[in-house]
Amino acid sequence: MDFEEVATTRRSLHEYADEPLDDETLETIFENAIQAPSSYNLQPWEFVVLREDETQEALREAAYDQEHVTGAAASVVILGNKDPEAHAETVADDMLEKGYLPNEEVRDGILENIAGMADLPEQERRVWTVRSTSLVAMSLMHAAWNEGVATCPIGGFDSDAVLDAFDVDGDQYEPVMLLTMGIPAADAGELDAERKYRRPVDEVVHYEEFTPEQSADPAPADD
Repeated sequence: MDFEEVATTRRSLHEYADEPLDDETLETIFENAIQAPSSYNLQPWEFVVLREDETQEALREAAYDQEHVTGAAASVVILGNKDPEAHAETVADDMLEKGYLPNEEVRDGILENIAGMADLPEQERRVWTVRSTSLVAMSLMHAAWNEGVATCPIGGFDSDAVLDAFDVDGDQYEPVMLLTMGIPAADAGELDAERKYRRPVDEVVHYEEFTPEQSADPAPADD
C-alpha cells in the first residue's frame, strides 16, 4: 500500500480472525515501526509482545477485561523508558561516527544535555517519554496495516497492574499504550463501513495564530 491508502483505510478493530501472527511478519512490522522519530533519537521504547493464552489473560485483567485483548493474535504492551540516559552514549557515538556531529566536544555537550534531562522530576520525564513513545505507537499501527494486520490502541488500563503482571520496573518504565494486533475477521464490519467523522482540515489547522472555535450559542454571562 502507499501511505495515503494505509492512512485512510486503517481502522481500529476488535474482531480478529483465528490466525496466528508469525515471527517474520512481526519482525517486519516492528522493523518499519521503529523508524519513528524521537527526542535526541533516544528511542525510549520497549515492546512486550504477548501471544500465549496465559500472558494475554494477565493483560486482559489489567485492561479492565476488554475482550479483544485475548481475541487478538498478539497483544502488545508499549513501554516508555523514563531514563533519557539509557541509550544516550550509543546514540551519540553513532551520530559522531556518521558525521551528524562535527566532533567529540559537541557529542559530549549533547550527553551533558541529556544528563540534565535525567535529573528532571519524574512527572516531566514521564511526559518526555510519552511524547516520543506515542510516535512509535502510531508508526506501529501504520506499519502493521501495511502488512494487512489490523490493530486497536487501548488507553484504558491499570498501569500499576500492567507493571506488576509483567514484572516491569515502574521507576524506570511507563506503560504508554496497549495494542491488539491480528488479521481482520471476515465479518469485521468496520473495514467496509464509512469512515467515522473527522473534523475538517480548515477547522483544525491554524496558520500563524491560534483561532479557537467560537460557540454558535455562547452561554450567557453570569449575573
